[in-house]
Amino acid sequence: MTHSADPRTPLSSTPRSTLTRSKERGRSDRADLEAVLDAGMICHLGVVLGGAPVVLPTIYGRDGDTMYLHGSTGAGNLRAALAGDISVAITLVDGIVYARSAMHFSMNYRSAVVHGRAAEITDTAERLHALRVITEHAAPGAWARVRPPNKKELAATMVLALDLAEASVKIRAGGPGDDPADIAAGGVWSGVLPVRQVWGEPIDSPDLEPGIPVPSDVLDRAETVLLPVR
Repeated sequence: MTHSADPRTPLSSTPRSTLTRSKERGRSDRADLEAVLDAGMICHLGVVLGGAPVVLPTIYGRDGDTMYLHGSTGAGNLRAALAGDISVAITLVDGIVYARSAMHFSMNYRSAVVHGRAAEITDTAERLHALRVITEHAAPGAWARVRPPNKKELAATMVLALDLAEASVKIRAGGPGDDPADIAAGGVWSGVLPVRQVWGEPIDSPDLEPGIPVPSDVLDRAETVLLPVR
């Protein structure tokens, strides 16, 4: 697949990826887009299916300026994704912003929206590469120690590639934007309640044979914070 995105090209360069509200929260650095994609776990894929809009959560992976998606070959939403332009959104919540007035409550977040035309990957080597990227995004270190997909599994799996050339990024950080009159009135707490998503203790599969330890990549990850507050 030809990659057209240029890391030197700023984001929001097309009408549909140009922010129209809260423009001050927009980021034009492509590194911000990559950071949101790399930190996220789930994206929401928007397609038109049967003449109606459908938004579906799915896992994904990123390699350079390409996002990979996958699913069953029988999935109507993936077939619909090949019929026209699609939209993919990723959102990370970093905190709840408590204000002195209801209208100024907000959230601290990092979000990205990608637009474009997905392409189906048919080359076996590239399909395996894309599936490795998706697997490693969800479970870093796992691909090298598990059985790779066999021919039957590959035949039942559709893999799509989406170029990251057209995208927008919005980030909100910091405290509430209270009105001066509400600040002066006092008597109401305001601030930010941080949101952090953390891993729990690994749980062995019920059918796991005795003596197999939890892999080091799983243990190391269990000690990290998934969504650090910025």
